Amino acid sequence: MTPRIGVLALQGDVREHLRALRHHGAEAQLVRRPSELAAVDGLVLPGGESTTMIKLAHAFDLFEPLRERLRAGLPAYGACAGMILLADRLANPAGAQDTVGGIDITVRRNAFGRQVDSFEAPVDFAGMDDPFHAVFIRAPWVEEVGAAVTVLARVSAGPYAGRIVAVRQGRVLATAFHPELTGDLRVHGLFVDLVRATNSADPAVEEE
Repeated sequence: MTPRIGVLALQGDVREHLRALRHHGAEAQLVRRPSELAAVDGLVLPGGESTTMIKLAHAFDLFEPLRERLRAGLPAYGACAGMILLADRLANPAGAQDTVGGIDITVRRNAFGRQVDSFEAPVDFAGMDDPFHAVFIRAPWVEEVGAAVTVLARVSAGPYAGRIVAVRQGRVLATAFHPELTGDLRVHGLFVDLVRATNSADPAVEEE
């Protein structure tokens, strides 16, 4: 069965994620309303401005439905700002900023610096034969992980070597970088496979 995967389309780089998901055979669609969220098998939370996305999620009455579906086991993938939204804790929230939650991690917003500090670097990604060339734009990093969280990638070299930039907990995946901005669509392939396995009730999904 073709997985139906939504991309949260409140703000951020939505189109690139749609293209990457369709490349891997998913039926990709925009999600702006609770009814659209209820119709998908998985959800991508894209990069963008996390505080704006949270405000719009509340404004569109999507915040609580997002939390409920994640708690019910909806597969989700968050990139950059999406990682911030999926984190259970923020080391430096913007005021009273809250998150949707879903991964037992502590994330530091804008950890690598401002827009002018954006950079590209190789990361060693678990299960991939070759390093992933990652694009970091005002990116977060993961400062702490819970016992149920698997670290998937760290920065491989340079001043930030060793920093955690990709994690997974069960059906929820997150990266600090933007794979949709490169020609390397392996991360999206990993997520589409995860959604397919969930639809097939594959027990391997629960082994992380």
